[in-house]
Amino acid sequence: MRLCAVDDLDLGQMMRIELEGMDPLVLCNSNGRFVLLDDECTHAIASLSQGRLEGEILYCPLHGGSFDVNTGKAKSLPCKMALNTYTVEVRDGGVWMVD
Repeated sequence: MRLCAVDDLDLGQMMRIELEGMDPLVLCNSNGRFVLLDDECTHAIASLSQGRLEGEILYCPLHGGSFDVNTGKAKSLPCKMALNTYTVEVRDGGVWMVD
């Protein structure tokens, strides 16, 4: 499934992705690499796409907990549980979610 055009997401930016039948996801351009994770923080109900991305670390806007975008692993409290990650690939000028 095509998520967006490569040019839609500059380096260090994120966007919320809503696909039918799935919970919201966040697509990140982390150091020029596209990564896709759950958008909801595992600590409290907050949209991570409203947080900030610094390199490979995604910060929750609510309590400042953080996650490694490559693995989904929680990196700082109050977050303890990892986010789900999803495989994406870049082709034909777009970013695609791979089953």
